[in-house]
Amino acid sequence: MNWSRLFPTGQEYEGPRSPFYFLILVAITSTVRSLVHLFFPDGGAGLIAGIDVSVDGGMNIIAMFGQWGASQLILALVYWLVILRYRSLTPLMLGIIVLEQVLRLGVGQIKPLEIAAPPPGAVGSGLLLPIAVVALVWSLWPSPNAETTPPSKLLKTKKKK
Repeated sequence: MNWSRLFPTGQEYEGPRSPFYFLILVAITSTVRSLVHLFFPDGGAGLIAGIDVSVDGGMNIIAMFGQWGASQLILALVYWLVILRYRSLTPLMLGIIVLEQVLRLGVGQIKPLEIAAPPPGAVGSGLLLPIAVVALVWSLWPSPNAETTPPSKLLKTKKKK
């Protein structure tokens, strides 16, 4: 079995370092958040988000938070895969972070929670979105240290005289 077909070696990320480090910070946060939703007894719904889970259907809320945590863990694992193996996909992952925050904020407007204070995720999305947009745009600029020769030129061998 040739695992390199499933996980081919990607090229290195050639953008500035700060957006890559921002992706690492998001991956850490996403991993922790997903594990809270998966393993806290209330999925973080009551303890962290302030949602009353003692009502009828409260166990359904907890179950939904746990399932949401599983989805978040999958996304966090993809972040880690990019960080550890496919660094050239850093701008793509930052774009996915931007898209996720836009969708989360949009859904929050369409289907708002009715609780006393906004949960950390709602506040976090409002802060994360502009930072992620800046990181995405910044990641698309070449690093001052990056090689400016196109990869196709690097593959050609020089003729000897």
